[in-house]
Amino acid sequence: MAPAALLLLLLLAPGLGAASSACDRHPAQLWCRSPDIAAAACKAPSRCAHLSRPGDAPVELGLFYESLCPACRRFLVQQLFTTWLLLPAEALSITLVPYGNAQERNESGKWEFQCQHGPEECLGNMIETCLMHEAKNFSTYFPVIFCLESGSSVTKNLEACLQVYAPQLDGARIAACVQGDTGAALMHRNAQRTEALDPPHQYVPWVVVNGKHTDELQAQAEASLLGLICRLYQVGSRWEWGPVPAPVPPGLYRS
Repeated sequence: MAPAALLLLLLLAPGLGAASSACDRHPAQLWCRSPDIAAAACKAPSRCAHLSRPGDAPVELGLFYESLCPACRRFLVQQLFTTWLLLPAEALSITLVPYGNAQERNESGKWEFQCQHGPEECLGNMIETCLMHEAKNFSTYFPVIFCLESGSSVTKNLEACLQVYAPQLDGARIAACVQGDTGAALMHRNAQRTEALDPPHQYVPWVVVNGKHTDELQAQAEASLLGLICRLYQVGSRWEWGPVPAPVPPGLYRS
């Protein structure tokens, strides 16, 4: 991961880069000798990713969101991206569906969309959808989406974000997808996936964990997504995780 992203992560989540007092009681070279020591020392699976047992299924998280929704942007930048950075790759599988409270209609055989935050949000949704389509690999496109969502403009910073995080991607191909039939077809698929949610989504961001959405799961994800994923992805009963942090203010991650 680019140093700039890691620096921003530390700025967004003060203290994540500092060793805890418990860590200080164990020599660093011993932290990853066993899950017992790692849990007691630092309670951070990313420090000891090699301890994960083969075959443990990743936690599957679906984020249904809108590109210009302020609450969605906060959750993606402050919770989801930081959690993804800290956890080993095998612990978490993420699916992003940019659509949210949009509406679609078929006009003369072509799909047209109306978005909660106007045409620019529809464009942002389309850019991120086409980016995912062209990049294929999550670890390639997610840092670019993070860059877009954390920057000044979701719709105007694509080339700059590609240059920093994914220079191998062709911005012209993404633009062609956005302007052509492929982008509309992909957005229609996002609409179908959003409309198929059970229970139906009531706000965004809407978090689905291992195929389920409940008020409790949503609240835990909003309070500490990292803590939630760590509790669900348990590498044996010896891993212990601390209590859920105090809930975030109501509505901070909802729109």
